[in-house]
Amino acid sequence: MNSTPLVRIENVSKVYAQGATQVHALRNIDLTIQRGAFAALVGPSGSGKTSLLNLIGALDKPSMGSLWIDGENHATQARAQMAAVRLHKIGFIFQDFSLLPVLTALENVEYVLLLQGVPARERRARAAAVLQQLGLQSCQHRRPSQLSGGQQQRVAVARAMVGNPLLVLADEPTANLDSATGAALLQTMLDLNHSQGTTFIFSTHDPMVMRHAQHIVQLKDGKIVEESVHANH
Repeated sequence: MNSTPLVRIENVSKVYAQGATQVHALRNIDLTIQRGAFAALVGPSGSGKTSLLNLIGALDKPSMGSLWIDGENHATQARAQMAAVRLHKIGFIFQDFSLLPVLTALENVEYVLLLQGVPARERRARAAAVLQQLGLQSCQHRRPSQLSGGQQQRVAVARAMVGNPLLVLADEPTANLDSATGAALLQTMLDLNHSQGTTFIFSTHDPMVMRHAQHIVQLKDGKIVEESVHANH
């Protein structure tokens, strides 16, 4: 059992240039996320949640500071190394689902494994298995336009999980769903967290997500203003 934190952030700031002005999206962030955590980044719009999620996801680099994922410092990595981290260690669930419209549900889930170089037969079997686990076996040959919002979101979860990532990042995953669909999706992710030990980090405004989160990080104006950690449910 690896007891080192999955995410360790030390004195991280992120500054964006907007024309002649500089926008300080994050200021002097220190944060540790343990393996197996179910964590939520919360705060008003513009508080820095998405900027922090993008840094943790190796989609962007900090302007200053250090950010370790699974013992590797993103801040010093080349773009190719960051791309490899994203492909092999991190799953993403986007608010708008970001499914490829020309592919079926099965093909959307398979796509990650294709990028990882998994052979075709294994790829199809693994994608079908995770869709079945999420109750989508009857939908696997439908394209996104033929799926409900809740089904599309579960396909997005399946795609995030199929590569067995250490970490899944979800940006407002329940924002576009009705409360029943959102609750079902959240329960699916809790089950995956418990059964597979996958670490989840959300950015969210949803009180339901916050109630289930075991680690809550409150952001305001690019700073952590409050943090609470309690035992897993």
